[in-house]
Amino acid sequence: MRTSPAPRRARTAALTALALVAVAALTACGADAAGDDGTPRLRVGYQRFGGLSLVKARSGATDVEWSLFESGPALTEALKAGSIDLGQTGEAPPIFAAAGKIPFSVIGTSAPVPQGEAVLVKESSGIRTVADLKGRTVALNKGSNVHWLLVRLLEANNLTLRDINVKYLKPAEGRPAFDSGQVDAWVIWDPYFALAEQPGVRILADATGLASNREYVLAHPDALATRSEQIEAFLRTYRTVTDWGIANPAERATVLAPELKIAEDVAGRALARSAPALAPVTPAVGDELQAIADGFASLELIPGPVDIRARVDGRFNEVFQ
Repeated sequence: MRTSPAPRRARTAALTALALVAVAALTACGADAAGDDGTPRLRVGYQRFGGLSLVKARSGATDVEWSLFESGPALTEALKAGSIDLGQTGEAPPIFAAAGKIPFSVIGTSAPVPQGEAVLVKESSGIRTVADLKGRTVALNKGSNVHWLLVRLLEANNLTLRDINVKYLKPAEGRPAFDSGQVDAWVIWDPYFALAEQPGVRILADATGLASNREYVLAHPDALATRSEQIEAFLRTYRTVTDWGIANPAERATVLAPELKIAEDVAGRALARSAPALAPVTPAVGDELQAIADGFASLELIPGPVDIRARVDGRFNEVFQ
């Protein structure tokens, strides 16, 4: 039985329309991958509250594709997958990433911010000193900057990880576990730290004298090889915005609070102790990272020794001076 010309024409028109929709969708995807000048967007990973949060909130850059991560280890996994070109973490994630053979270079850092991470306990817990943590349950995000803080804090008080019960929880899991008493202490960084500073919660210790708690900028080798000029331009924006924030703390809190989805007073309190100036990656910074890597290796928290010092790349140091 032959199909009449009218239905045949209708089907043809429908198929043509669907094809046009598909082409339009593909074109739109291509447009999303490029900035206003047609250059592929730089894919940047950031965490809530890190220095890049302010860049995202204030710069209005159209040549950047932003990806939000809850923690540094999740961000380094994105580097491994090749889904971001660069990102920002604390001091421990690069060590765990290097141990996992993830390709990256350390291209920038910040001044130390030891007051920006801490061990929190409840007033009602009876924990008054670090020694009181013995036999208690302590929560933290595995492989994050606070992991090194806990190692150093225990060491300074003649304890080891074997003396406590460690529970690895992401920040979104750690807060309810801490609030409900499922864990006795929570090792955490800002702004989660500032959010948890409620009546009945006390700071047992921060990282002062124990860990630098720097921020580090990591870049994928492919991006360094093919997009070096674009990365440098982005880093200059990063430097400009960071310097503006340090010079204008009240305005910085106003800008960041909506981005972080937290109250302005909480943002201001966290920023007052945790918003560092940028710094170049010097040999001394490489030595500092290597000491952390050696410490984790000796505790068998990573599979074996790693040469993190070799990952330090100072080609953009002039931007951070």
